[in-house]
Formats: sequence, structure tokens, C-alpha cells
Amino acid sequence: MLFLSMAARHTTFKSNVNSPSPVPLIVCDPSRYMSMGLDMNKFSFCNTSLSYSVRAKDLVERMTLAEKVYQLGNSASGVARLGLPKYEWWSEALHGVSNVGPGTHFDAKIVPGATCFPNVILTAAAFNETLWKTIGEVVSTEARAMFNLGLAGLTYWSPNINVVRDPRWGRVLETPGEDPYTVGRYATNYVRGLQDVEGTVEDYANDLASRPLKVASCCKHYAAYDIDNWQGVDRFHFDAKVTERDMVETFVRPFEMCVKDGDVSSVMCSYNSVNGIPACADPKLLGNTIRGDWKLNGYIVSDCDSLEVMYHGHHFLNDTQEDTVAQTMRAGLDLDCGSYYPNYTHSAVQQGKIGEPDVDKALVNLYVVLMRLGFFDGQPAYAKLGKDDVCSESNIELAAEAAREGIVLLKNRDNTLPLDVNKQKKIVVIGNNANATDVMRGNYAGIPCRYVTPIEGLSKYATVEYHPGCKDSHCTDTSLFEDAVCAAKTADATILVMGLDTQIEAEGHDRNDLLLPGQQTELINRVMAVAGGPKILVIMSGGAVDINFAKNNWFVGAMLWVGYPGGEGGRAIADVIYGKYNPGGRLPLTWYYNDYVMQIPMTSMSFRPLPEQGYAGRTYKFFTGQTVYPFGYGMSYSSFNYTLKSIPDAVDLSLGQNELCHRVSYTDDAPTGPPSCASVLVSDSSCEKHLEFEVAVNNLGPRDGSHVVLVYDVLPVGLEGAPIKQLVAFQRVHVLAGRSETVKFKLNVCESLYVVDSSAYKLVPAGEHTILIGDEIQGASFPLTVNFG
Repeated sequence: MLFLSMAARHTTFKSNVNSPSPVPLIVCDPSRYMSMGLDMNKFSFCNTSLSYSVRAKDLVERMTLAEKVYQLGNSASGVARLGLPKYEWWSEALHGVSNVGPGTHFDAKIVPGATCFPNVILTAAAFNETLWKTIGEVVSTEARAMFNLGLAGLTYWSPNINVVRDPRWGRVLETPGEDPYTVGRYATNYVRGLQDVEGTVEDYANDLASRPLKVASCCKHYAAYDIDNWQGVDRFHFDAKVTERDMVETFVRPFEMCVKDGDVSSVMCSYNSVNGIPACADPKLLGNTIRGDWKLNGYIVSDCDSLEVMYHGHHFLNDTQEDTVAQTMRAGLDLDCGSYYPNYTHSAVQQGKIGEPDVDKALVNLYVVLMRLGFFDGQPAYAKLGKDDVCSESNIELAAEAAREGIVLLKNRDNTLPLDVNKQKKIVVIGNNANATDVMRGNYAGIPCRYVTPIEGLSKYATVEYHPGCKDSHCTDTSLFEDAVCAAKTADATILVMGLDTQIEAEGHDRNDLLLPGQQTELINRVMAVAGGPKILVIMSGGAVDINFAKNNWFVGAMLWVGYPGGEGGRAIADVIYGKYNPGGRLPLTWYYNDYVMQIPMTSMSFRPLPEQGYAGRTYKFFTGQTVYPFGYGMSYSSFNYTLKSIPDAVDLSLGQNELCHRVSYTDDAPTGPPSCASVLVSDSSCEKHLEFEVAVNNLGPRDGSHVVLVYDVLPVGLEGAPIKQLVAFQRVHVLAGRSETVKFKLNVCESLYVVDSSAYKLVPAGEHTILIGDEIQGASFPLTVNFG
């Protein structure tokens, strides 16, 4: 038993204002070359009057083949005779600068830690594009500062933008959820925050290959990767059998948005095979699509040791190591996170399996990115960043705000929440995650600036008596139950902080069920049955949990889902519970009943339901069964409704000279036949037509609050295989109590109202669409007829 006072106890560090100014590494520094006994003027790759591509080619042409191959792994060796230093490509910044990967480390005397934002799944629940980009800007500022201090690189292999197909996947916490549009918008904004150099974006709109970069981002893991280790099936051997329709509609859509809209400078290919071909060796996926169709300005990198996995795990074409190198390089892979390129490229060239010009092309792609980063010439805008720019008070506050915005209120019977500081003065806090520190970080995290645990956060508002109840998240030992149950009987309020951790859901480990582990359910039921005062259940997890038992338990007054909320998580949880912050987060995942896992194996990649097999489908777009909580669910301490304004009733599209009507497949029970011009292919359309409308969001409650407006397209009835609905836009808006705010939407018709048919064509169907704002129960909608002529 532990009693905590009103003052939260936490540790933090502040920068030393007397610390020396940073001196960032600049390759093409004349004094640096002079110190090495070299004349920089002899090297054209340091001539800033030349284009990056010309300079990169000059650098590569000066290398011998033996020197070239040692620059193709993540730990590039450099070439001393050219003044080229070593460079470590592998750093991570999923939700803050991380020390996962050898490119970044913390130093107790210089920079002991960095701002730890919530894991991505919680940040995504905010549905706030401005927040996502701002977090990227802060993370890249801290990364640049650490680079200047010699503690970090400039290339970060983040974010993870794999769509969550199955709720059992262990890496759900790293992703923005199950909706490909949301995932793509998150990717675009976070990448822009990491990469964009303020004031240069418009200047280089027509010359993206020369656009300066703050740091280089990477969208991963491409493609159809969402299984780690499930019942003996692992990512190192898995062959994802995917229809082309699902590839276009779901698996590759966020990556296309990341490249085209985010202008990301790197894409990482995944371990798995797709339809029999390892992702890192598929020329259609890599060279033809990423670099060809999407026009990537950057490099393609393998997931770490993917080439070794390809050789030992997939036995692709029974290749030798040299064949593996040749297959992947010809497919378009530029950089190997691993040792296969450095170890086997030289012999692959000697054996004639690949040409030296192929090696040169990969290296040029790599060095152009480093030049855009200022690695060769410096980036004056960031040269003065140092330790004072890491873990600043404003950065820490942004981390707390991100956690607050993402927290989802799942249940609030009879306004159990918020608690009253004048009434709930002595509270009992119970649970395996109530005193969480590392658990709040989730994974791919660095060392936080500080931790504020849930009990520390709550102690700002009340006197806290803490009982763990469970020794850990597995909760197999019930010896601590009785103390927790007894303490709850006399509490002014009882808060249980339960859920999962990265021992249960993580990279390399998928779940077998959707239940709370061990005896957690038993503890919750026993405490809630006897506890005094308001009773609140807080679930800390990345993936969905079947908590229907608590949803329907009258004793459970309120429930919150808080993801893995980062270093400031305890403060955010407490602020929501005591009403300092009005929750507005929405679930970025469907929360299924546990029997979902019995319907179909995790290895099946199908999204659409198979009624004859009793399979109800996957994600909100196709799932036809009952849910514990649907995608987009989230309550508030206020109530909101919508008033539709400036609503169009039709969109008329004139067919251009090269635009043709395209056939559409309808189901046999469709109410009407197809229009005379059933659809137009997106690839044939000029896509200049927009749909514009306004929605007034009315706050009917007693508190100011933020509200997420979700906009869906419900496609014409009878389209074969069409989703139930599909998200096409969202905005988060703050509305004062008793007031209204008008939200404007402008949607490109081709980008928002299209469907992918069974032949993988992207087409805009004619007929009556329904634009749905919110959901079918508490929302608004209007019909929209699309005509072609």
C-alpha cells in the first residue's frame, strides 16, 4: 500500500544554459578537409553550384567497387581518401526520438532523454491533422539538435503506416489504425512535420528532388505486412495471399498518399512475401510502383535483415546470396539494413548477376537524400539547435496535450465523470498499469524527459491510496486481490488502471484472443461490486480488448481507453478524469467481441465477409457483425449535434475528350439497374471537380469541448463488393459550451467518392451516394447524385 500526497513526484531534467554551442558535422567544410590533408576544391561533389544529382554522381564515380559496396548497408563505412565520413542510416522516431537503432543514443550529461509522445494509435485517436504535423515538427527539431551534438543521425525510419487488418496483430500500437484514409492522412502530416523546412516548400514545388529536408522520414513496412508471430506462423516466412483489389483499396493506399502527398524521402519494404514474391524483391511493388508510378524522391530500404530472411526463410527461387542481392537491387532496393549488400554485392557484380551501374544508381539515390539534408553543406536554419531544444517545457506540454486529445471516453453512466475535487478527495487507485512508467512508452520509444504515472497525475487532485492488485499485466497471481478489494470499500472514488503491455502485444508477438489477460476481469468485477463512490475503469492498450463484461456491468460507472499515453500519460489521464480536459478522442479501430478470433485465421488476408463460412469481414468498412465499440466511437462530457449548411444535391461531371464510361458490377438484388454511364475511371479523369459543403457543430452541453467530425461516403446501393461506408474526411473542432462552429469541407470527387472494383479499377460510380456525417445513430446525412454526361 502506498499513499501519495497532492504533489506529483516525478523526475525531469533541464538543459544546462551554460552548455557549449553545438558544432554539427558538415562534410564539405574546407577546414575539415584541410585537417585531413585533402584539398576540397578537387572534389566536385562539394561544389554547391552543381545540382545534387551531379554532385552525387561525381562522388560515386570516384569510388572503387570495393568502396561502393560498403556504403550500401545501414552502417556505411565512408571513404577516408575522399573525406567521406561514416554514416549510420538507422534511427527511429515513431513517437519521439528513439534509441532503437544504432544511429541515435542518449548521453546522461548532454541529452539524457527526449520528449516521449503517445504511441501512434492513441495520437491517431485525436483525428487532428494539425496535431500530427506539429508533433513531427517537434520530433525533428529534437532530432536535429541531437545531430548537432553528435548523438543522432538525420534519417529516421518512421512512421509505421501498415493498416490494421486483424485485431490480434502485435504491432497495432505503432499504427494509426484500421482505416487506410486515416492512416494515409496521418502519414502525410507526420512526414511533413518531420521533413519540411519552413519557407522552402513552395519554392521547390516544381523541383522536389532538390527540396531541402529537415530530417528524412520513411514510411514502412511495404506491403501487406501485418502478421508477426501467430500460432507458429511468423513474418520471416509468411506469404500474404492478397487480391489486387485489396492491395489497391487498402494495403498500398497509405503508402501512395505518403509518397505523393507527403513527399516522403524513403520507403521500407517488409519481410513477408506478397503472392509468392518477397516484398523487397518485387519489381512491381518497388521500382515500377514506388519510384515509377508514384515518383519517389528518395531511396528504398529493406527492413533489417530482410535479405537474409529472403535467402534463409523464403528460399526465393533457391537463390544464392549473390542472386538475392541481384534480385533486390534490380527490383529497386537501394539500401540494405543489414550485411548482404556490403558482403555480396561485389561478388554479384563479378559474377555478372548485376552491373556496377545498378550499384551506382542506388548510391546516387542515397547521397542525394543526404545532400538535401545538409549533411554535406549544412542547414543554417538548424545549426544553432542544441540541448536546450530537447525536452523543452513546450515540447513536454505538447506530449501531454496529444495524450489528452487521444483519450477515448467509452462509458459514462449517469455522468460518473468528471470527478469533483471537492467530493472525491480520497481515492483508491488499483491495477497493474496504475503505476506504469515504461508501459506508457509503448515500443520504439527513447528515454522520456520524465514520467508522470497515473497515480502521480491523480495525486495532483486527491490523496491517492494505491494497490497494484495484479503484480503485472499477466495477472496470474491473485494474492494481492483482497487488499485492493478491502481498500475500495471506503474510497471516495475507485479507479482501476488495467490492460495490456508490450509483453502481451508487441513486434514479434501477436495475440491469440482479445480478452484481458489472466485474472484481470475477476479483479475488476470484485472491486466494482463493493467499491465506494464513483467507479472508473481505465484500459491501457494498443489493440482492442473485449470489455463487454464491464460495458454491461452496472457497477462500472465510466470507462476510458488511454492507449499507451507516453511520458506525460498520467497527467493526461488525471486531467480527463477530474474534468480539466473534456475528452474528444475517437477509436481508430473496431473493438470486436472475442469470438471474432474464432471466425477466421489471422493468416487469411480477406476483408470482405464470407457468409457461407460464417465470417463477418474485417474493419468498419466490411464487418457485418456486432461490435463492443465501433470504429469512430467516443463520448464527451458535452453533447453535440449537427446542422447541415450549403448542401449540394448533385455533382454533374462532364466527360472530357479522352474520358469514357466504364462498366460497373451490381448485385442481383440491386434496386435499380446501372445508369447509362455507370462510372468513370479515376485514371481517365481530370479530377478537377470538388464537392463543397458546411456543417455547423452545436455544443449542447455544459462544457467547452473538442469534437471530431467524421465524414463518410455511402456508395450507391447494389454495387458489388462495395464497403458499407468509407471515411473520406474528418476535422477536429473546438466548440464552446452552448455555441456552434461551422466546419467547411471541400472534397475532390475522384479522390473521395471512388470505389475499387473486383478487377482493381479505381472508379467513380454514378448514382445516388449518401454523405454521412457522424454515424447512423447520432449524425446527419444528405443524398448526393453523381451524374456523368
